[in-house]
Amino acid sequence: MGNIYSAQNIVSYLIYELNEGHVFVNNKSIQHLLTSVERKWQEVFGHTAFQEHVFTEKDFTVKEVFEAYEQYGVSHISLPATEFYLKYGTFQLVERTYAIPNFTEEEICLVQQALAQYRYQLLSKAS
Repeated sequence: MGNIYSAQNIVSYLIYELNEGHVFVNNKSIQHLLTSVERKWQEVFGHTAFQEHVFTEKDFTVKEVFEAYEQYGVSHISLPATEFYLKYGTFQLVERTYAIPNFTEEEICLVQQALAQYRYQLLSKAS
């Protein structure tokens, strides 16, 4: 049985992986990847991958993620969105990028499959 993660954390992983491979990523591609991850997660584990509400008939899959990256428009996204964090015992908010989830091996396989499918689709459109 797979874990349930924040979509923002999964998107952080996706953005880092795509940027490491020098692959273009924007808000629309993030939503496409989230749809793919959700579909694969449902097939294998029988439940959603995300803590957030998932939409299937909109222009977005996870509204919170769509809104976080809306400012980029169709431009490339090089870093994940940020969150504010208050460390226990301190009075200073720290802005940091969303953390990468601690996936299990099976979960990494599913996400990597979604990334491979996305890369393949990009290559087939380019050729």
